[in-house]
Order: sequence, then C-alpha cells, then structure tokens
Amino acid sequence: MSILLVTASPRGESSLSTKLANDLANKLQARDGGDIVRRDVGANPLPHIDGVFAAAINKPADARNAAEADAVAISDKLVDELLAADSVVISTGLINFNISSALKAWIDNVARAGRTFSYTENGPVGLATGKKAYLVLASGGVYSEGPAAALNHAVPYVKTVLGFLGISQVEIIYVEGVAFGPEAAEKAIAAAIARAEELALAA
Repeated sequence: MSILLVTASPRGESSLSTKLANDLANKLQARDGGDIVRRDVGANPLPHIDGVFAAAINKPADARNAAEADAVAISDKLVDELLAADSVVISTGLINFNISSALKAWIDNVARAGRTFSYTENGPVGLATGKKAYLVLASGGVYSEGPAAALNHAVPYVKTVLGFLGISQVEIIYVEGVAFGPEAAEKAIAAAIARAEELALAA
C-alpha cells in the first residue's frame, strides 16, 4: 500500500490541517502498512501553469526545448506519485472560501490529459482510479453547515476535480471554528481527531 500525503499550508508543522493530515496518514499506514510519500507544496511551492508548460504538453517529448522538458518533468513526477498511490491525503486551509493557491498548482500539474484523464467519444474518463482520497480542511469559521456553508467552494471543487481524475471516494475532515476561542478550537481539534480515527478504522 502507498499513501500520498499532500500538505499545502505555509505554516508548516504548526498548521492544524498539516498536523491532522499527518496523523491520518500515519494511522492509515499503521493499519495497512506501506510507505508514505510526502509532498509539502506549502513549504516547497510548485510552479504555476504558464505558457512554457502549456506548449510543452502538446509536443512530443523529443520536440521540447530544455525549459519545456523541465516543466513537464516536474508534472510527470507528481503524476507518477498520484498514480502509484492507493490512498491520497490532502490538507489545506480554507483561503478566501477555496483551497490554497499552492494546492491549486498541484492539481494543475497532476490534471493531465492522457495521463490522469482522457477524452473519449463518450466524454472524459478518469485514469487515476482505484484509490480513496481524504481532504483535511481547516478554517477559522464554520463552513460545513449553517449560513456560511454556501461559501465553502473548497470541498465541491476538490470533489469535482478528483472525480474527474477517477477518484470518486473522497472523505472530508473539517477542523473548523478554531477562531472562536480556545475552547472552540479544542473541540474542533478533538472532533477532527475522532473523525480521522473513524475513517482510518473504516479504511
């Protein structure tokens, strides 16, 4: 079994989403064994999609110049990590009602026609099948339910793009309401830990 852990917080190990994602990945490993491949895009940001990359992916490998080859090589490595994983654990804070730009860059690099999805006469088909994903989402407010739920664009987006790639099983772990004082933060963390344990046992 292989677990891909993608963390996207600029706060490093002090990040609640990162801590919970690490904890979940470790629990999945303890249950099923295997290796954890760690990809910290918060500490080590990936290049955003640009003209060089856009041109490169539409050329045969032997027709790419050095810059184009480098751009595709990064993407290829990320795609290989995703395709090799049996489970994918992703963490991010809710930034302006969506995922962080660091995580978006990872998604843009792994969403590759011909590698993680393909277009057929019956429409697009995901190629990154046979795996389960977990999203750890941290936020100061409460966005899983209530009046602010409509502002949570992170969960629908991640589920949509992963589903497009063939990953239809996506579990969500919220660490929310942490800005409402120490007691609320403690309750939020405890609830997230309990949810992670529940999911790890059910894996």
